[in-house]
Amino acid sequence: MVEARAVPASWSGDADEFVRVEEVVKIFGDTVAVRSVNLSVRRHEIFALLGSSGCGKSTLLRMLAGFEDVTSGRIYLDNEDITSLPPYKRPVNMMFQSYALFPHMSVEANVAFGLKQEGVPRNEIHERVFESLDLVQLAGFSRRKPHQLSGGQQQRVALARSLVKRPKLLLLDEPMSALDKQIRQKTQIELVKILEQVGVTCIMVTHDQEEAMTMADRLAVMTEGQIVQCGTPHDVYAFPSSRFVAGFIGSTNLFTGTIVVDEPDHVLIESAELTRPLYVNHGISEPLGMEVHVSIRPEHIQVRRHAPETESNWGHGMVSHVAWMGAYARYQVRLDAGQLVEAQVPSQLLAQADAPGVDDEVYLTWSSDSATVLPS
Repeated sequence: MVEARAVPASWSGDADEFVRVEEVVKIFGDTVAVRSVNLSVRRHEIFALLGSSGCGKSTLLRMLAGFEDVTSGRIYLDNEDITSLPPYKRPVNMMFQSYALFPHMSVEANVAFGLKQEGVPRNEIHERVFESLDLVQLAGFSRRKPHQLSGGQQQRVALARSLVKRPKLLLLDEPMSALDKQIRQKTQIELVKILEQVGVTCIMVTHDQEEAMTMADRLAVMTEGQIVQCGTPHDVYAFPSSRFVAGFIGSTNLFTGTIVVDEPDHVLIESAELTRPLYVNHGISEPLGMEVHVSIRPEHIQVRRHAPETESNWGHGMVSHVAWMGAYARYQVRLDAGQLVEAQVPSQLLAQADAPGVDDEVYLTWSSDSATVLPS
């Protein structure tokens, strides 16, 4: 394991850069869990590592915490190289997926535990513990044991215990996974407000894309130990960099086709899955004749009973399924060529007379600016 060292003079981070991961690799035996990851997280940012199980996100988080050694590469925190520092010497705290509360201790004792281990004076411990409990709105529960709390309350105790030590960096490992959906959605907003109030930099790991989109200022999508795209939730959703990201972040419809017209302000793509060409009203970097994928989100597709008058951007098929989702209905339409396409129809449109139903013949349309062209 390499020795800790000062940040080199060539350090290129900007003023807001707080965490920097440089070419970090982690190998377990014959398995490469993390592959040459580079990452920059800004001061006071809530950053999410998003990916499915086994993608390397939790391993990367554990290396930031110091619970796993780095095989190669460097990790910097606030201009200090912490690559070889043990966990107890890092200004980092981690909130675990299971919360890891001591069942025999009260809420107050759980939150105070780390401060007692560090030998903090008793008066200061009491002050900081109740300051943290006030922050998570649990000061009135200080005498209770963990089993006397709801799942959401236990999560907030774990958060208070993490924040009471005033870490420079807070790491969250699947922070909402133990909560049911309704409580999880409410707690996501509460947690963001608390983190913003404290002003701590936070990196969280989750497989739940909705959680990442709701909580994070920016996110990184990981697969097979690599970061494949990094950006704001809006940018990653609206402008996916690959077929994998388009399919992983939200729902999408993918059509495979060939570029037959390539102009600076538009392209025309022919697909065997559609009887009409795809018209995209902007230029792309892929060359004429190249095979590409076209991503169209369900909310951008309209379901109609009558054929449009345009020559492009529509398809014909039969409704195979309609699912009522409250604010919208999810339509599945089988196109003439056999592909299943999903569309979201707002509830107010369904209230109108003659809304299409299962086995009805329909036409799907979308605008020329709603498609994202991806390399194959």
